[in-house]
Amino acid sequence: MFDNLVESSSHKDDIARKGSFIGITALIYGVLMVAFFVAGIYWYDAHLGQMELELTTLVAPVPVPQQQKEEVQQKQEAKPVKADQNVDVRKELIASVDRTELVPKEVSAKASDVPPVRRGVTTVLGSSDSNAAVAMPSGPGTGTVVTGAPVKIVDEPPPPPEEKPKPRAPISGGVLNGKAISLPKPAYPPIARAAHAAGTVVVQVLIDENGSVVSASAVSGHPLLINAAVSAARQARFSPTKLSGQPVKVTGVIQYNFVAQ
Repeated sequence: MFDNLVESSSHKDDIARKGSFIGITALIYGVLMVAFFVAGIYWYDAHLGQMELELTTLVAPVPVPQQQKEEVQQKQEAKPVKADQNVDVRKELIASVDRTELVPKEVSAKASDVPPVRRGVTTVLGSSDSNAAVAMPSGPGTGTVVTGAPVKIVDEPPPPPEEKPKPRAPISGGVLNGKAISLPKPAYPPIARAAHAAGTVVVQVLIDENGSVVSASAVSGHPLLINAAVSAARQARFSPTKLSGQPVKVTGVIQYNFVAQ
């Protein structure tokens, strides 16, 4: 029983001794670390003046009013190209009415706003129209009159002639006695009367677009009656015949009946 008590007391002292050693060691390390930290601060502060430092400062741009920006842009855009004061400047070369060597690019009925090229003054193409303050006469030198290529005016071709409708072939009208608006009766020849000639005479006729008989010839009938029938057929009149709205010629026959007298 006593041996156990002695042994327990010995362990307790040993643990206390080890704990004290660890605590003292930790304290010493802490003091050293604080000392080094403080010493480092003093050393950095002592050598701060010897170091080369670069100071960077961010400065915001000065705002420019919007109106001032627009004015600057307009001045830049509207800044004209300085032209030679000894020559005329034209946007387009327009010849005067008394000049034939300068030909416009195109012919227009509207008058141009560009002043014509002045006679005896060197003229160049530019972006504006201006006259020289001291006119330099045209001729050999640095300035020349720039002329355009001659414009060839081609007359418009005349409109094609209207195509006339092609004449159609005559159409057959058969027996035309009932279609005539005027059909004179043939005279009975005296020689036929003496011979007591009678019968039907058939006359072939050709009627033009106006309804007039342009040709007539006997097809059949008594020889003594043919001439009288043909003469009567030539005096006949008909209404114009149309096909698809176009007048056409008609061919047919006219029959004449002769009775013996």
